[in-house]
Amino acid sequence: MRTLVFTKLNVSYPATGCQKLFEISDEHKLRIFYEKRMGAEVEADALGNEWKGYVVRISGGNDKQGFPMKQGVLTNGRVRLLLSKGHSCYRPRRDGERKRKSVRGCIVDSNLSVLALVIVKKGEKDIPDLTDKDVPRRLGPKRASKIRKLFNLSKEDDVRRFVVKRPIQKEGKPARSKAPKIQRLITPLTLQRKRHRLALKRRRSLARKQQAAEYAKLLAQRQKEAKNRRQEELKRRRSASMRDSKSSSQSAPTTQK
Repeated sequence: MRTLVFTKLNVSYPATGCQKLFEISDEHKLRIFYEKRMGAEVEADALGNEWKGYVVRISGGNDKQGFPMKQGVLTNGRVRLLLSKGHSCYRPRRDGERKRKSVRGCIVDSNLSVLALVIVKKGEKDIPDLTDKDVPRRLGPKRASKIRKLFNLSKEDDVRRFVVKRPIQKEGKPARSKAPKIQRLITPLTLQRKRHRLALKRRRSLARKQQAAEYAKLLAQRQKEAKNRRQEELKRRRSASMRDSKSSSQSAPTTQK
């Protein structure tokens, strides 16, 4: 007797932030995904009337033993690859570490347990708990430039008023909210510190130029003094040699003819 294989579809809808797991017991409905690769877009009309008009993209999956699908491996079976830092399906524990891991290919077949899908195009009807409600982001952006990008703010707007706050409610305590500390926030104090750093840099540069000018002046003076000393020494030696030559010529005896 043949046993039914319950394959699960993990469907996410980025527009609302929702995600839902569907169990499909009819294998005929799943044949629209067979022999398709990761990244392929598939019309989901065969899954049921509520899926009419929907287009989904295959983003991954796991087989019955938990091994994940890997993009770029053109097979529907399991292979062992030598993976390193930067590869999907592997997280190195040490610097430079490589390890041979078992992964599935990027082609869908009937041996998968869970298939991950992303809704690319919404259909005619809403799917309960997937497209009919919005799930707000639990954590908003923390960097000032990303907050400006999210809310389309200008440089004149105060970023601190647009931080995504998370309400916290506990029994017997007043309600409060938590917000992230904004990074790379430009405040008057930040600008003052920047002006101070630039002023110190200009001051040090000016001091170095003055020291270089004083050193060059002192070096020129020392070179001039050394040159004068050499000239005086040469002059003294020349006069001494001339005196020696005169004295030697006077002391030499005269020869009789």
